[in-house]
Amino acid sequence: MPKFEEELDLALELEEPQMFKVLLHNDDYTSMDFVVEILTGIFHKSHAQAEQIMLQIHEKGKAICGVYSFEIAQTKAQQVKQRAKQNEFPLLATIEEEF
Repeated sequence: MPKFEEELDLALELEEPQMFKVLLHNDDYTSMDFVVEILTGIFHKSHAQAEQIMLQIHEKGKAICGVYSFEIAQTKAQQVKQRAKQNEFPLLATIEEEF
């Protein structure tokens, strides 16, 4: 009997972490080239993927850049904020819970 309980305990411990979407939001000042740079540099997208996501941001107002655990999503959003500030752009990154 103890083996079953150990397996059950192990299964409970191995739950998938809650995932969060990182979104970039459109604004009237951040250049499209800078958004592509953010997507390739921070989110490790190919140039083609970055251009596609950048166009979604431009046309729809926002787009998902990736889905990560909370800590990684928070770090990515903070990296965007820092790099945007360094380059004097108001680019906004937010995180939302993935359901």
